[in-house]
Amino acid sequence: MANWKRYPNSNQTDSVHDPGQAWNALTVGAYTEKTAITHPDFDGYVPLAQAGQLSPHSTTSLSWEVSKWPAKPDIVLEGGNLARSPDGNLVSVCDDLSLLSTYHEHRQRPFDCIWATSAATAQAASLAAGIQAIYPQAWPETVRGLMVHSAEWTEAMQEQFLQSRDKKAEYARLLRICGYGVPNAVRAVECATNSLTLIAQAEIQPFVKERGSRPAMKDMDVHELPWPKAELLSLGEEKVRVRITLSYFIEPGPGEIGWRDRYRYPSHALRFDLNSPNEPRESFIKRLNVAAREDGEQPDSESGSDRWTVGSKGRNVGSVHSDIWEGVAADIAGCNLIGVYPVVGWWRERAYLGRCNHRARYSLIVSITTRELDIYTPVAVRLNIPIPAM
Repeated sequence: MANWKRYPNSNQTDSVHDPGQAWNALTVGAYTEKTAITHPDFDGYVPLAQAGQLSPHSTTSLSWEVSKWPAKPDIVLEGGNLARSPDGNLVSVCDDLSLLSTYHEHRQRPFDCIWATSAATAQAASLAAGIQAIYPQAWPETVRGLMVHSAEWTEAMQEQFLQSRDKKAEYARLLRICGYGVPNAVRAVECATNSLTLIAQAEIQPFVKERGSRPAMKDMDVHELPWPKAELLSLGEEKVRVRITLSYFIEPGPGEIGWRDRYRYPSHALRFDLNSPNEPRESFIKRLNVAAREDGEQPDSESGSDRWTVGSKGRNVGSVHSDIWEGVAADIAGCNLIGVYPVVGWWRERAYLGRCNHRARYSLIVSITTRELDIYTPVAVRLNIPIPAM
């Protein structure tokens, strides 16, 4: 309780608890929209957090070693709030600032209140189940990816934790506090006329070891996007939003040896990149080959990393990576190639364990959103997707 008096600084120093650090887990934090206190027992009390801010109950990965640990949580959902009395005391149990749930002893009473990350995690489970029910063929990698892909930071979160909206390091820091933000159930499963989402579920073999040779990098995938180029060019200088999410699961390194360097814990790592405006396919592939050899760290001048909100250094942690580019429509019209390529992991570095030639699954999700232009229909026609009559 004393720690909460330092809110929101307490969130930044209170670490996500075991097993929330797991690379493959969808780790759920908490934010809150609950600020109205009407119960007569709390007359004169005020909410500790404002609407849209991080919940006092949430924990973060801000104190973790950046080069070694993933950014956690991945998303945040409603976790309730705290009430502050007129004399400054904090109360964590307040029905108005909690969520309604069922009681575990239903014979005693049917309902009870729930709060903190337990409440947020229950909502995340419901969202995941809803996505799986609508898309039964979706892989777990895709379900996790869609939850992250649909998430956005609230304005209140950005005001709370961003010191500058022009620096990638600030967004990388925000990622370790609020994850990718609050997921949206509708955005996770539906397109709109002005918002198109494409999903690819694929396999890749990151490494190869032939008899008598040393382990080496192997596959790289290049996905060509069916962009509505003519429609985008018609928008000229208007801003368009592109978002890309790459979701995959790693195999943790056996034994504590994995913690001695960052290449020994994940079996493999994958990265994504988008070609620069009108960058030819051959030049793009050559650039990705260099990136794979150099562990994906590229100069901004070559990779175009400066166009992204978080940037490659901030997003390339853990096993789910997502980023946003808000750019000129005419530029985005010429960016229709996404590369997915591997970087080093213990499958390659510990080849004697016999995993070097294994394949890995991934889900690639890309969305493009305009202000009003119908970009769904031309792509649906190109891909022979039935368009329902209105």
